[in-house]
Order: sequence, then structure tokens, then C-alpha cells
Amino acid sequence: MLQAMRENASSWIIKILLLAIVVAFVFMGLGSYEAQRASKIATVNEQAVSVDDYRETYNNLLQKARQQFGGNLNDEILEMMNLKQQAMDQLIIRTLILQEAEKLDLFVSDEELTGTIQDMPFFKQEDSFNVAVYEKMLKRVGLSPEQFEKDQRSQMLAQKLQQFITGSIHVSEAEAREWYDWENALVNIRMVRFDPETYTDIKPTEEEISAYFNENKNSYQTEPKVKAKYLRFSPEKYTKDIQVSKDEVQEYYENNLTAYSVEKTVEARHILIKLDENAPEELVQEAKTEAERIAKEARDGKTEFSELAKKYSQDPGRDNGGYLGKFVKNAMVQPFSDKAFSMNPGEISDPVKTRFGWHIIKVENVFPASTRTLAEVEAEIRQSLMEEKARNIAYDEAESFFDAVMEGDDLSIEAGSRDLEVTETDFFTRQQGPVGVGDPVKFASAAFELPEKETSDILELEGSYYLLQVTGKIPQQIAEFQTVSEKVKNDLVQQLKSRKAAEEAEAFLKSINTDNSLADLGARKNVITTGFFKRNGEVPQVGYEKPLMDAAFLLSGEKKWPEKVIKGKTNYYVIEFIDRKKPDPEEYQKEKETVINRLSQSKRRITFDAWLTKVRAASDITIEESFR
Repeated sequence: MLQAMRENASSWIIKILLLAIVVAFVFMGLGSYEAQRASKIATVNEQAVSVDDYRETYNNLLQKARQQFGGNLNDEILEMMNLKQQAMDQLIIRTLILQEAEKLDLFVSDEELTGTIQDMPFFKQEDSFNVAVYEKMLKRVGLSPEQFEKDQRSQMLAQKLQQFITGSIHVSEAEAREWYDWENALVNIRMVRFDPETYTDIKPTEEEISAYFNENKNSYQTEPKVKAKYLRFSPEKYTKDIQVSKDEVQEYYENNLTAYSVEKTVEARHILIKLDENAPEELVQEAKTEAERIAKEARDGKTEFSELAKKYSQDPGRDNGGYLGKFVKNAMVQPFSDKAFSMNPGEISDPVKTRFGWHIIKVENVFPASTRTLAEVEAEIRQSLMEEKARNIAYDEAESFFDAVMEGDDLSIEAGSRDLEVTETDFFTRQQGPVGVGDPVKFASAAFELPEKETSDILELEGSYYLLQVTGKIPQQIAEFQTVSEKVKNDLVQQLKSRKAAEEAEAFLKSINTDNSLADLGARKNVITTGFFKRNGEVPQVGYEKPLMDAAFLLSGEKKWPEKVIKGKTNYYVIEFIDRKKPDPEEYQKEKETVINRLSQSKRRITFDAWLTKVRAASDITIEESFR
């Protein structure tokens, strides 16, 4: 299956580009999987879960975290996310799912797998699956087609199991309407806002600032740092010795002809009589009559088409004589492009209607589809093949060096024997990384995962390959007060402001006679009437404040006041209920199908999760001691 596409690749490079394909449903992390590898982290119903799978799944999760948090990712966030446990759970869930699929005799045929892969946009060129692109993309991320296809088959099998378990689940219209009415209910309130920033007279003493620091020392820790030495294997270093033969160029050209095909293009002008898409028939016919008159005048040839466009066209390009330039067929709306591509140079069309109005088209030139000759693209192909060979050599050199280094060996010793330059960094943080390397943040992330003196796996950073070794670590520690005193002061001021706002809000709430209304206070307390808002929207004049919205929807005509002050992101609120209303029934009818589909998906997910929990509880799962 897909045999023509296969070619082994030895790199383990993190498969960033394909991560979105490999991760699916609740069992994210469907990376490569060989159940009986030498070492294991767990056993699920007598089936081993390998350390290699664990590392791959953990790396995938780490990469997603980097994409989500960017430079803000730190050790505290990583600890909170508990990626190690997430990776363990995903592998156990994935194993259980595949085991259950096997019990039910579910399978994925070669035809299904082939169709799915050929539909992936990553592997298409000119809207068609391209074998060379497929091989090149997989090779670039160090993944063999055999393993990629195996991963996809596992994922598709898991999807089939989920469909089998949840396929009969439906949502009734009554359920959908009940949910819609709840989700889209509206409430109107009055409120008084207590903003901490209005309390500008907060001035803590030096003693208070020092005491605050001593009470909150763990909030003022320095970032951990590491330093490393590394080798960079740059493809550019090897290009001067690379030869690309004419036969190689010819073979590449013949295997990738579609990449050098040039679509048919048309060069044209047009005159547009604008018309609203929903215009009544009377106006449609009136505009068409005007367009027909202009088309006749254009065919008479007494006035240049470009001058007529300047005179009559209602298109922004009228000042340019209605010139559209050269374009391919799918660059224009279909009724327009169908007509333009059926015409010969010099022809002027009858009026053509699109959603923009009526067009009169003049085709000036037609450029037939063609294929760039080998002579035209030879230099381009030669350069591409040279770069690919250089990348392969650079990677092979990195791999050879990696294989030669024993665990704990100093990189410099082996580098010296090969006349390779080792670079040593200064200390750097996880967020910044060292200067002088490609993708410093990714480099830093790899360094922070390494024990001292252990050599990393091969990293691909901005086209070059790196091997690194951590040579020193400075752990996170409490900062000296002098270095953070200004920040401590600002934090204490903010705390005191917030406390003052809370105290005044509490005092105000207690002082209110609940038989009266905030409206009676008026401008004296800057009372705001919000207007109606939904439970998951924004509060007018406030913005998104979930605690405020939640509290508002707990109130009613019988219970107009909350029992306590509402704390928002920064502000405090005292609120009073005014009114509540149901959503418009006509709006429900417009959104009914969307609501039913959304609830069905949610119901299926809940059902599948419950089924999975039951399966897991009934399974024999043993986690290795060192991974608990």
C-alpha cells in the first residue's frame, strides 16, 4: 500500500508539521507505536507501553505548550500542566482504545488509508496528491512513510471505534430548545463598581514593604538558568563539494512535471453595472438593459473599451480603464470566469451577471496552459537537489557524531578528533535562550530537559542540526530583596488598593435598604444600568466578567440582591436585578440545526468519555515504579 511512496528515514526529529494530524479526539498523542519495545513505562492488559512512545507523546505535548504560551512558558506553568501525567494518561487511553477496536473486529482497509492520506493538503500540489511532495515532507520531518501510515491507520481505527460507541446518540428538538433558551437568556441589572485604581493615596512604609516580601518570598524567585556547549551541523558547509548530475535533474523534472505546469491565463478588462445581490427583478432587468446598451456601444468600436469603462463602470478599477490584468480561472467568481475563459482575444461579451452586478468583458489576450521546459527550470532544480543533499549530509554527520559519543562523554573530545568547532554559551533562561543559535527558545527548551553532561538528541533549528550538552545549571532561588524591591512595592500597593475597594464594596452592600433600589442613588454612587446581556457574552460598559455574569443570572424578581459583593478580574461590584427575558423564538428556528449538531457532539463526547472510564476501570493497568 502506497509502496511507490516509501523511503526509510532515520531521523527522530519532532514532527511539528504533522502534529495536528497525529493528535485527535480525546486520545491526543497518537505517535509512532511499537508495543513490544525493549523498555516500558506501563503494561495495559498485558500489553507494554514503551518508553520511546512516552518520550514522543511528552514531546508532542511540550511542543503544543510552547505554541500556546510562547515565551511565557516557564517551569511553574509546566508543573501546573503536569505534562508527564498527561502523556501517561494519553498512552494508556490510546492503548485501551486500540485494544477495544480489535475486540470488535474493526479495521481500516488499505483503500481507506490511501484515500485519507491522498486528501491531506500537506501532500498536494496543484490540488492533486503528489508522491514527490509526500516523500519530501515526511523526509523533512524525519518520519518514514511506513511509520506515518501506521500512525494514521491507528488514528482512523480509533475514530471508527468512537463512531461505533456513539453513533446512535441523538438530541431531541425539546432538548435543543431547552438548552438554547438557557444559553441565550438575557438579564438586565444595575450596578455600582468599585475600582481599586481609584484609590491613589495608598503609600506603604518601608517596613510594610519588607514584611510583605518576607511573607511572599516564594513569589520572587529568579528564573533557573543553564549553559551549554553545542555543535552545529550546517548544510551550507557541505554544498561546495556536492555534485548534481544531469540525470538527477532530468529524473526530478520528470517526476514533478505538475510543479512546473503553468495554468491558462486570460488578460481582460470589464465594465461593471453594480447591483445589490438581493435586488428586485425590476432593478435587475433595468441594470441588464443598461449593460446591453453599453456592450453594443463597445462593439461599435467608435470608442475604446477602456474609455467606456472610465465613463460607465461602477467598479473601483474604472480609473484604470477596467483593467483586470492576467488571472487564472479560479481567481474570479465563476459566472465571470466561465465566460472570460471561453472567449478569444478581442471579443466583447454580452452582459454576465454575478453577485456584484452585470459585467461586460473584453478579453485582450489568452495565454494557453503550458509546462516550463527543463532548460527553464534546470538551475532551480539543481539548486533544490543540492540543498536537499546538503541537508542529508549535515544530518548524517550529526548522527555519526551522536553515535560515536558515549553517555557522559564531553562533546569537545570527540569534536577535537574530527576537527569540529564546539561553541559554549553563557547562562540563559528558558524564555530567552542563548544568542547565536537558530530558534533560541527551542534550543533552551531542549537544554532545560537535559541532565548535566548528557548529549541531546539531534535538534533541527532553522535548517541546521544541533547536538548540545548542558555544562552548568543555576537553580531557581529567592531573589535578593534589593533586586526586586520596586516590584514588591508595586505588588503590595495593588493588594492594598484591592483590599480597600473590597472593604468599601462590602460596607456599601450592608448599608443598602433592599426594599429600595440602586436607581434611587443615581449619580451619587455612579450607578450603571447595563442593559440586557447573555450569560456567556460581554456585560455592556464592563466587558467580559464571568463572576459578574454568573451572579446576575442567579438573581430574579424574588431575589433582586446578591448575598455578597462580586469580585471580578480586578474590580468589585454590587448589583441589583432589573429584568430577565427569553431569547427570540425566530432566532432559535434559524439556529436550530447548529444547536442540535453542537449538542449531539457534546453528548457523544460525554458518552464516549464515560465508556472509556468504565473500560479503564475494568482493565489491568500497571505503571512502572520509576514513572509513578
